[in-house]
This record gives sequence, structure tokens and C-alpha cells, in this order.
Amino acid sequence: MTRPALFDTHLHIIDPAHPLVENNGYLPDPFTAADYLARVADLNVVGGAVVSGSFQAFDQGYLRDALTALNQEGRRFVGVTQIPASTTDAEILDLDAAGVKAVRFNLKRGGSAGLDDLADLARRVHDLAGWHTELYVDARELPELEPTLVSLPAVSIDHLGMHRDGTPALLRLVERGVKVKATGFGRVELDPAEVIGQIMAIDPTALMVGTDLPSTRAKRPFEDADLDLIAQAVTDAVGEEYVDAVFRTNAEAFSLLLP
Repeated sequence: MTRPALFDTHLHIIDPAHPLVENNGYLPDPFTAADYLARVADLNVVGGAVVSGSFQAFDQGYLRDALTALNQEGRRFVGVTQIPASTTDAEILDLDAAGVKAVRFNLKRGGSAGLDDLADLARRVHDLAGWHTELYVDARELPELEPTLVSLPAVSIDHLGMHRDGTPALLRLVERGVKVKATGFGRVELDPAEVIGQIMAIDPTALMVGTDLPSTRAKRPFEDADLDLIAQAVTDAVGEEYVDAVFRTNAEAFSLLLP
């Protein structure tokens, strides 16, 4: 089958040449840029977002090297990093020049700046470099965060919010302009097709697609069929003509790769 061009909004590169930080007793196996490209060779990947994990904390070396390795042959990859609130403006602008386009708050696993820094840091990186803010968070925690998140200029939520009980809060945020990644189906406790349909009914520009490779700590790893599920759910909800945007251009625009 011919797959739509994919901007993979959520992947991890785990390069043993760079330091890793044990998180809750866990250290991941290596998954290099070469490993990633081999795994997605049949998925028509044209770019994506390399996301810093809890086990990488504030290390930027792996991310710089990963972006250099991936951004070959016309591919367009960006970085989603974790930085402390003490990061200087000059350091943020240097990361931006290296291809980083978002800051991540890992509220589920740690390794990132904390909630106390969320609003100020999110606004600072957006004002300075146009970055958005990404949250790895159980959607059941979103009601408490909702007033803050709707006040921020650009926000995305990982893995469809992860839990069905948080979906109402997630959808309220979609109504207010928050974006959502359809990723990590091996770690969610919800019906992905149902939530995808609900998001598309509210805002077809809100949904973005990713593999979550190599699916660290997920109950099951990413499967190619996950992309087929997304394409079918989008088609059923709003029509086949929206599939290309969900798979590529929604994310490219959000990642500052489109005007």
C-alpha cells in the first residue's frame, strides 16, 4: 500500500555515546539514528521530532548529534528538549539554531523542569524562539493544569493523554487550541480510534502522528498497523482528505517548518 508522507512527531534516539540517567531503575537499550531509519524505511518518513526522554535529562549532545544524522537526504527533523529554567537566552537560541523547536515537561517520568517553572519557561522559549511546549502527562491531571495551559501560546499533549478518564479535559484543551499527538498506543488506556475521532470533530488541525519508537517501557512497541488505525479513524471522522494533514502538515506547521 502507498503510505502518506509521515512527519513522525514523537521518536527517541538513544545513543550509547552520550550519557544516560537511570530513571526509576530503568535504562533503555541503544536505539541510534541508524536503527531508527532502518525501522521506518517502509513508512515514508519525511521528517520528525526527536524527543528527549526522562533518561536523558538535560543532555543536549545526543540531540545535536541525532539531528545532524537524521537531517540528510532532504529529511527535516527537529528537536524537543528538556532544559532547566536556568538555561540562558543565548543557550536557547543556540539550541534553536541546531534545530530544537520545543521544550518538554515530563510530568509522568521526570527528568525535565518542574511544574513550578512551566508557565514562565513556556512563555520565555516561545517569545524568544517561537518554541512550543510539550507535556508528557496523564490527562487525569489536566483539570488542575487547565487554567495554566490555556494561557500559554503553544502546547501539545503526548500520547492522546494516555487515559480515557482524562479525555473530557483533553478535549476542552483542544477547543482552546492545544495540539495532541496520536502516539504510544502501547502505553495508553483508552480507545485510540474513539479519541482521534473526537479530536478531529473539534479541530482537524489539532492532531499529529508519531511512532513513539523505540517505545521504551510501553506494554507493546509501535506497530506499523498503528498508522493504518489512525488513517482509518481520521477518514471515518472527517474524510480521507484530512489524512495527509494529520500525518504531515499539521505537525510541520506546529514545528515551525511551514510559514
